[in-house]
Amino acid sequence: MFPSTAAAAPVVVLGPHGRATVRNDRFVTGPAITPTPAPATVTQAHAARARRPQRTVRSELTRLYRSHQITATAYRGYNASFNAALAAERRLRGTRASELTAVTENLHQIAADGSLTASRLPVLFETLDRNRQWWTTGPLLGSGQRVEFADSDLVWEYYPGQGIELQVLGSFGKADGLYTGGPSDYPELRTLLSELIPLAARRGGGMTWEYYFDFDGGSPPWTSAMSQGTGLEALSRAYLAFKDPYYLRVANRALPIFSARPPVGVNVKTPLGTRYLQYSFAPGVDIINAFLQTLIGLYDYAQVSGDPRAALLFAAGNAQAQAELPHFDTGAWSLYQPGLEDTLDYHTLVTGFLQQLCTRTQAAVYCTTADHFQAYLTTPPVLQLLTGATHARRATAIRFRLSKYSHVGIVVTSGDQTVFSTSADFPYGVDAFSVPPLKRPGLYTIRLAATDLAGNFGRILGTLKVSR
Repeated sequence: MFPSTAAAAPVVVLGPHGRATVRNDRFVTGPAITPTPAPATVTQAHAARARRPQRTVRSELTRLYRSHQITATAYRGYNASFNAALAAERRLRGTRASELTAVTENLHQIAADGSLTASRLPVLFETLDRNRQWWTTGPLLGSGQRVEFADSDLVWEYYPGQGIELQVLGSFGKADGLYTGGPSDYPELRTLLSELIPLAARRGGGMTWEYYFDFDGGSPPWTSAMSQGTGLEALSRAYLAFKDPYYLRVANRALPIFSARPPVGVNVKTPLGTRYLQYSFAPGVDIINAFLQTLIGLYDYAQVSGDPRAALLFAAGNAQAQAELPHFDTGAWSLYQPGLEDTLDYHTLVTGFLQQLCTRTQAAVYCTTADHFQAYLTTPPVLQLLTGATHARRATAIRFRLSKYSHVGIVVTSGDQTVFSTSADFPYGVDAFSVPPLKRPGLYTIRLAATDLAGNFGRILGTLKVSR
């Protein structure tokens, strides 16, 4: 799924008796696709939801049992799991207690919202059990740390204040990697998908792999076109690996979410076709790498299965993506979303997605933009000095234009004497350094130097005329 330059991510693996080891999982990639939400966002979301009329986990489990949506065995098992988590909370202290409490409270809020449906029980209680296991026996974690368990192939991620959460995109991305790793990795691919497939929930008329934590103003459960599209790609590859039509049937059941409008689905109609959303709760957010990876998943499934609905979904998204893609090319770097430049990891990621779409579709805009983005990795940043004159004894803004996000340094000299120097990070566009008052009139030398995210270096020399 990911470009070859993406580094394997360090994963903390919890084994028996609480023994944890750190290893680089070559199929879990480095870029953090789902950034960590701000703690304030989590607090506000919980506060807003807490004011709603309350149901409880136990009352909802009872309702599902009495309406014959779950069996007596499942009912007893889920209640036992919930009781064990609450008992562990009372024994724990500090971070461990607060993280496990956050997970049980999140489960309570989902129940209070009326979202504790029968199809969500497997993934929600798997999350609860894994958090109980981790916080009672595992080590403390750093924000965004990927974790795994010795008896499982699923990928999890630590979100401070919300415990460890199933990383759907990371897990399906790992499945993709296991396919490209070759036949020796196919047994692990089968095992991973056997764990992931039952964790889908019913949503939008089909099966959807959801997220169950607060994120950037969105409350669980929410979903993502990118993770769902990566799931289609992984299921298509599993079919190619095993020739088992079961995987295509699962993928077919995962299609409806791409036709459903937000906040249930990820489909936003446009005059040209469809934009597929990274976050079902944020219809106005346009993240290009997520959109492109979604198209890759739809394309691969349509090609492997011959499913006409998947082909139509791809065509609608493809028309929109080709039209809007040039707006994400600044002429020196890529944009993550309109107005916001990519980090180096995301620039590399989106370049790889474009190369894959170029190979698949031969569309000129994908191929050309991929070539541009690849070239930007070795192109130095371009600076232009915009301020040429000022007055003595007056603070001055030395304005400059920058072609791409860089660390920029400035040195102001008068003859052999340096009168001012500093440096800072700046995005592309016009910005400025604030220079203290220069006491003497005359001609000063301005040196500007910039180093971009890929380590390319550029500099210019200019003059500043200071009058009385």
